[in-house]
Amino acid sequence: MDHFNHTWSQSFILAGLTASETLRPLAFLGTLCIYLLTLAGNVIIIILVQVDSRLYTPMYFFISVLSFLELWYVSTTVPTLLHTLLHGCSPISSTVCFFQLYVFHSLGMTECYLLGVMALDRHLAICRPLHYHALMSRRVQLWLAGTPWVAGFSAALVPASLTATLPFCLKEVAHYFCDLAPLMQLACVHTGWHTWIHIVVIGMITSCSLVLILGLYGGILKAVLKLPSAASRSKAFSTCSSHIIVVTLFFGSAFTVYVGPPGIRAEGKDKLITLIYSFLTPFLNPIIYTLRNKEVKEAIRRITQRIRAV
Repeated sequence: MDHFNHTWSQSFILAGLTASETLRPLAFLGTLCIYLLTLAGNVIIIILVQVDSRLYTPMYFFISVLSFLELWYVSTTVPTLLHTLLHGCSPISSTVCFFQLYVFHSLGMTECYLLGVMALDRHLAICRPLHYHALMSRRVQLWLAGTPWVAGFSAALVPASLTATLPFCLKEVAHYFCDLAPLMQLACVHTGWHTWIHIVVIGMITSCSLVLILGLYGGILKAVLKLPSAASRSKAFSTCSSHIIVVTLFFGSAFTVYVGPPGIRAEGKDKLITLIYSFLTPFLNPIIYTLRNKEVKEAIRRITQRIRAV
């Protein structure tokens, strides 16, 4: 890696994913196809919730907010991934690099909070069905949907600003986008203190969100087991299964990268694990919420019939 004056850096170089010259075109085409399908799938969910009156419920409103978030989340890192796959090592200005770092972690923390809000919605719907619509008014929905964005973009200021103020002696980022650990490896100073601050901030947010989600699902499980019939228990569980899959994918991979053992980062496995929650999860969300959801599939059928009639 090249050394340069640490007082000012005009640009970094993204190393990208390790791939042979013959595999790069295939990897580029595959990534581009998945990216376009991700955008299309999440846009379709947003349109369905806005157009179909039977989906005017708090649960689908929060799903549409999650889809809107995923559009931005995947678009924060995939363009640089595509560029490195197509051209190899790619330069990126320090301003764009730190902005990407901030936006990526802001959206990631926003998703942590939003998944907690979605678990709260399911908890109220199943545990307090008689008071659900009174508790989850339109005003409350908007407040619950907006608060994660404010909290996420505020919390991400800490790790992003600490990293941006470091003096850098190297410029080759061993990743396909600007992330915390790869950037700190380029610093001229010891970053142990910064690493602990990042772990505390990100770890506390993800841990608190996960504990909240597990606690809410514990209450859901307790309430569902008290239901009299197997059919009612199955219906209650089915409304939560999609959310549980998304939570498992997102939190499992994020914890491994940011709170897991340093050996994962040293071996370069963090880049592949990052693909799960930053790329594959946004791609799988529309599939999980449509293929496992009868109401969404019926909404697609109704809108398709409407389009054919026109």
